[in-house]
Amino acid sequence: MLHSDWHDQLKKELPDHYFQKIKQFIQKVYEEDIIYPKKENIFKALQETSLKDTKVVILGQDPYHGPNQAQGLSFSVPDDLQAPPSLQNILKELNEDIGMKKTHDLTSWAQQGVLLLNACLTVPEHQANAHQGLIWEPFTDAVIKLVNDKTVPVVFILWGGFARKKKGLITSPIHYIIEGPHPSPLSAYRGFFGSKPFSKTNQFLQSTNQEPINWLA
Repeated sequence: MLHSDWHDQLKKELPDHYFQKIKQFIQKVYEEDIIYPKKENIFKALQETSLKDTKVVILGQDPYHGPNQAQGLSFSVPDDLQAPPSLQNILKELNEDIGMKKTHDLTSWAQQGVLLLNACLTVPEHQANAHQGLIWEPFTDAVIKLVNDKTVPVVFILWGGFARKKKGLITSPIHYIIEGPHPSPLSAYRGFFGSKPFSKTNQFLQSTNQEPINWLA
């Protein structure tokens, strides 16, 4: 289900029985309730972006919990659905910072090395954060630690209090952390707007001899 480099490295980071526990958890919750994203998209962030290719991490909390919204990529929704408020604000800031992205499906970012990771990879319908603390955090923390261990500099984008709590996992001095308020309507006007995270990310990537992200793709 994962890129081979994620799978091999995560097997080293986590106990052998942990993957079986994840498998059992997935089977149980999907049988008992309506869960998002679709089962085949639970690990999509790791399927679209290999560990080797990861050069930016955008950390979310958990998937969207409305019908058909969650894609397995943090903040992204299919283009045939309306962008949720947080994503609308992300695209508004992008427009002010670099230019207008005509789609709100963010898969193109993932394919360029932007790991769109949620801390929890599943959510029941209309029950935000209901799977918090049940199974996923050791797994996604291990993902963050593996990115932290990379010897090529990475940009970590941490929006909001929840994401910023993960800052303690990012210990390597070669990486660049961008942190600020969450893009939700409740906090976007408290410093998210005007923060220019997209141009700052590209400036850092170019300063470390890496290809910038085409955020408008």
